[in-house]
Amino acid sequence: MSKVKYYYDQETLSYRKIEVKKGKKIRNFLVFLLAAFLFGMIGLFTLLNTGLVNTPKELSTTRELKQYELQFEILNKKMEQMEKVLGNIEERDNNIYRLYFEASPIPEEQRKAGFGGVNRYQTLEGFDNSKIIKNTTRRLEILQKQLVVQSKSLDEITKLAENKEKLLATIPAIQPVNNKDLKRMASGYGWRTDPFTKARKMHWGMDFSASRGTPVYATGDGVVKRSDNRAAGYGNHIRIEHGFGYESLYAHLSKYNVRKGQKVKRGDLIGYVGSTGRSEAPHLHYEVFKDGQRINPLNFYYGSLTPAEYEELLHVASQENQSLD
Repeated sequence: MSKVKYYYDQETLSYRKIEVKKGKKIRNFLVFLLAAFLFGMIGLFTLLNTGLVNTPKELSTTRELKQYELQFEILNKKMEQMEKVLGNIEERDNNIYRLYFEASPIPEEQRKAGFGGVNRYQTLEGFDNSKIIKNTTRRLEILQKQLVVQSKSLDEITKLAENKEKLLATIPAIQPVNNKDLKRMASGYGWRTDPFTKARKMHWGMDFSASRGTPVYATGDGVVKRSDNRAAGYGNHIRIEHGFGYESLYAHLSKYNVRKGQKVKRGDLIGYVGSTGRSEAPHLHYEVFKDGQRINPLNFYYGSLTPAEYEELLHVASQENQSLD
């Protein structure tokens, strides 16, 4: 119920009812509507600019941005996997393939050099996700450059390999114990726990756990340089000189099947697994040398293992466990 307002009339000395003209009512109503409209617009504008309320377009854009972020994360994970695979190829290229053919290793800074000078990613700046976009782009470009460098290196290796059949025959390229005769690959090349002192020390070869008397085979063509037990810790052992700076060593044998000065071919039976010398259990300790320096034998099994077998051997050999010698 609307309120009735009065005023005091001094002439009649009485209260009289205030009559509001129709035109004034309409004007007041329009002023109210205009004020309400202006207040509503100001409130809506304030809400839209404070981020408390998002328009359907903004919600859609936000969802798209989150989807793009997810795609960038997936792409970065894929690139991380590619970088690991390429890193393994580069390591083999420097430490195996280029050594095989007496080519100088490619320096690390050349393989993984970035892009200096002007800001290559200036056009990617100024966005909410500029950091992840720039990082992904940079990683992708470096990966592309590494692939180009590796491709050129393999082209060079292909040319060097044309007249290297003799070299390939001498490289120790097979596993010295057949997989069917193995109990397990006990320890790989690297830092391991000494079975006797329990101290952490460098293990310069690979230990293949097998029954006493298991055949041991020459891993490449060559000449038997030693076949004796006069080296500390190795017990009965054989050392084969393959040429081109390569040598292989087979330790803790139970007995020999070759003598010093004898020529052998890859795959020839040279001795039998034992536990002589500084050994905790029957196994073959196997080492590879290049120019007098010990190198990881794991890189030389391309001639006797399937990809699946090599992958399993790689996994086991990378574990830092206790060696058998």
